[in-house]
Amino acid sequence: MVEESILNTVERLFEESPQRNFAESVDLAINLKNLDMSQPKYRVDEEIYLPNGLGKDLKIAVFAKGEVGLQAKEAGCDYVFTEEDINDLADDKSRARSIANECDFFIAEVQYMPLIGKTLGAILGPRGKMPVPLTPDKNVADMIKSSKNSIRIRSKDKLTFHVAVGRRDMDAERIAENIENIVNRVESVLDKGKQNLKSIYVTTTMGKSLRVV
Repeated sequence: MVEESILNTVERLFEESPQRNFAESVDLAINLKNLDMSQPKYRVDEEIYLPNGLGKDLKIAVFAKGEVGLQAKEAGCDYVFTEEDINDLADDKSRARSIANECDFFIAEVQYMPLIGKTLGAILGPRGKMPVPLTPDKNVADMIKSSKNSIRIRSKDKLTFHVAVGRRDMDAERIAENIENIVNRVESVLDKGKQNLKSIYVTTTMGKSLRVV
């Protein structure tokens, strides 16, 4: 059961923000406090599963070959790249940047991780899109399904950062459940939990901003 205060805030946001002729994004602005963000250990860098997704299809790319590559295609990933493709992307930085911007998540068989780090790390790393390793004990189809309902939050060295939690055309309760998941996860990874959380605001693309925490 979602926390009532969060649900009430989302419902109020929708009531007080005029309808637009496009599906607005619903975002959180997360503000931290009492942390030295120059220290990497205090930065937030988490992949978080959203129980209700973002209300849109996320694009997934997989670095794999053979049977795993076929399984990835069957599971609905948007791109499958082989070792040869990785080297081609390394030689075509413009296309590599385009793919990095287009795709929301990357997954890679573990044997490709060193090559990807060496050839594409400078493009994927700053975007927070280095691949999630596909270890032998994991199923690529399950990882793709999970990634399509996941987001990555990164504070970098800033005390304030933003993350999408859904779209305006989603039910308020589904948005509230996503928000609650994110709030709980952020609190769990902060050095002093809630004491390091200054505030969290929810907003629509062109609407007002309301405090949820």
